[in-house]
Amino acid sequence: MPEKILIVDDDVDSLKLIGLMLQRQGYEIAAANTGMQAFNKAIAERPNLIILDVMMPDMDGYEICRRLRGNPATQGIPIIMFTAKTLIDDKVAGFEAGADDYLTKPTHPAELASRVKAIMARSVSQRRTSGGAPAGGLVTFMGVKGGVGTTTLAVNTAAAFQQKEPTILADVRPGQGSMGLYLNLPRANGMANLLTRPAQEINARAVENELTAHPSGIRVLPCTIRPREMGLMVNPDTATALFKIVKTLAQHVVVDIGVGLTPLNARLIKESDQTVLVVEPTRPSLTMAREILRELETMGVPRNRLNVSIVSRAPSQVQVPWQEAEQILAHDMLALIGPAPELAFQAAEAGFPIVLFQPAAVASTQLNKLAEELLVRVRSAAG
Repeated sequence: MPEKILIVDDDVDSLKLIGLMLQRQGYEIAAANTGMQAFNKAIAERPNLIILDVMMPDMDGYEICRRLRGNPATQGIPIIMFTAKTLIDDKVAGFEAGADDYLTKPTHPAELASRVKAIMARSVSQRRTSGGAPAGGLVTFMGVKGGVGTTTLAVNTAAAFQQKEPTILADVRPGQGSMGLYLNLPRANGMANLLTRPAQEINARAVENELTAHPSGIRVLPCTIRPREMGLMVNPDTATALFKIVKTLAQHVVVDIGVGLTPLNARLIKESDQTVLVVEPTRPSLTMAREILRELETMGVPRNRLNVSIVSRAPSQVQVPWQEAEQILAHDMLALIGPAPELAFQAAEAGFPIVLFQPAAVASTQLNKLAEELLVRVRSAAG
């Protein structure tokens, strides 16, 4: 699979010339002619290298570079500044903004190819020296029954993770993919397109092509809401192969696997670093969760990879108390998320996770604590 280079220049002739030179060297080329377009493409496509012109109409290359370096999803991508400016101060400004190298126009094709090759080799060497970017942690969220807030927890956990490290959010519920609706995503068929492929046809580039970028920086693999796709038979081998690849594309992967211990969900939970069962604080819901926990332990899933979170939608007087809930479950509780219906509605209308929509809200604090505890447990498992 060829390495991808994103070229950013408002001069169409320069884009074509540089792109042609690099295509002849075997690289895949993506192009952008504005700063914002470049930023969005970098997040969505995760190129192996960015060649960035300084003089841009909406924001200059230095600002673009600073934004790329400030975003966890793009901060590690090598950047070459490419401009007609030749003053030493201009080069210094480029390096201070976070550029890895600086070329002036016009540049001979051989020099361009040499610099690109050197930057690529240095990037690979640095990854190897540091042991490489570790495979991402896989966190699955499963509802004991429908309507308990599983998607809300998955979306907000991914948003909290993304503020620290690059994260992919996925939905494996064909025909019931409400995640895309909550985030106002323009396309929501990425997961279905992948799950209907044979396992051997799924590779990193195929996955990258189906990822949708959310303005928060999270990359999403949503499912459709087309009713006819509810009957889609997903091969567990295909899903397993898919998520092994997805884990190499981000530091963390958060998955909403829907409701109940289906064969597909059982396979994904066995592959997960951490799983969260989402329940209501009612006796039937807690009893159902206890039986699922027992079944998972019988299947060989370690107890320390299984968690339970309560999402309360009613006043505390009409729910099972925390201590009694843990007795019913015979398992410690990871988190209790209190009712916040108005905030949840407003965040969904805005297309943003609660933790980003109102970071200071009580519900956001609870959701962030859940995410922080999960990060600790994922890292502990990796260590």
